[in-house]
Amino acid sequence: MDYINAFCVLPEDLIAAIQRHVDGQYLYIPRRAEDRKKWGELKNTRQFLNSRNTAMYEEYQNGAAVEELADKYYLSPKTVYKILAAIKFNK
Repeated sequence: MDYINAFCVLPEDLIAAIQRHVDGQYLYIPRRAEDRKKWGELKNTRQFLNSRNTAMYEEYQNGAAVEELADKYYLSPKTVYKILAAIKFNK
């Protein structure tokens, strides 16, 4: 996230009002609710994890052991069990 100088984008009276509350401190202004991105939307993380988890489930269905999948995907066996259960529940 890049910082923008308030004097470049805000009117002076608004800056003065903000300075009365947080003079010289960093202030985070969150996005409007309608402009927020969902988790994983920007970098396709969600799509990557869904395809990885589907491949893991198919390998499990074809006889791969949970410990083997955990080693292959660098996850704990407990996490693999959670992923497999979530996929089985959603099918």
